[in-house]
Amino acid sequence: MNWDIIEGNWTKFKGKVKAQWGKLTDDRLDVIGGKRDQLKGEIQKTYGITKDEAEKQIKDFEEINKG
Repeated sequence: MNWDIIEGNWTKFKGKVKAQWGKLTDDRLDVIGGKRDQLKGEIQKTYGITKDEAEKQIKDFEEINKG
């Protein structure tokens, strides 16, 4: 999936992001606003994982939600 689709429909996808990464607050998700790099940084910080692992999780998320 093209991330532009997620970013353009952030309100729709925000719930799915929250379901995937439940520790991210609604306020943080509003600030992220669909920006992939910001989401990756928040996942890293919140879950204490590497940049590569956060990237993998986002790619997996995109794959699950394509279509």
